[in-house]
Amino acid sequence: MLILIDDREIVAVGYAGGFKSEGVCSTGFCPTDFRGWIETVADHDLQAVEAFLIGNCRDRSEYPGWIRERSGAPIIAINETQSLEQTLDLFAAGFDDVVRKPIHVRELLARIDAIRRRVAAGAAKKADVTVGEIRVFFDGRDPEIRGEAFLLPRRERRILEYLVKNRGRRVSKTQIFNAIYGIFDENIEENVVESHVSKLRKKLRAKLGYDPIESKRYLGYCLEDPAGAAPAGVWDGERAEVAGRALVADAA
Repeated sequence: MLILIDDREIVAVGYAGGFKSEGVCSTGFCPTDFRGWIETVADHDLQAVEAFLIGNCRDRSEYPGWIRERSGAPIIAINETQSLEQTLDLFAAGFDDVVRKPIHVRELLARIDAIRRRVAAGAAKKADVTVGEIRVFFDGRDPEIRGEAFLLPRRERRILEYLVKNRGRRVSKTQIFNAIYGIFDENIEENVVESHVSKLRKKLRAKLGYDPIESKRYLGYCLEDPAGAAPAGVWDGERAEVAGRALVADAA
């Protein structure tokens, strides 16, 4: 989910429509409401925010300080005019990037992903991630399986991207819902995630010959390591028990 802050509602609505066409949810804030929200929002809701886009508002240079107290997500300033002095001031204030309108939403998504890759520990310097036979992009393109395009509806593609970004750890249905639909969408039931994940798993199983998404009731989903490694969240005791059974079977 993306957060847009601008004192003109029409601007936030315009960008929201563009992001929606790319399968990305966004929520607009007027500047007077944003600081109270960022100071009080629950941590698990804030984790769903992928970036903050800050347009026309007073005291814009103070926003990075407020945000960094709660979130490490990319912070991008959107300028109406080109001004070297203003751009340098915004970078000095802590913005991760400064862009000038007009800018296509797909370019904004690409810039957000580039920032996230740079700051992620040990992230590879490329615009895609490969997990087993699945190659996922984060710029709106469909994923690939064994080098062939794997066409998916927007929501299913976004869920797969989210699982890949969080590979190695289990994510809950609520986390997926917040990331795909946003924490403010009250018109959609959270159970819709189960339907989308079920359809995605069926398509992956048909293409790969196996289901790479491991699920546990009440705990959530995890994109499994194709090499057979235990998914994140499995206790060492469980691993030892499995290994012990394997040794007994070999001895027999």
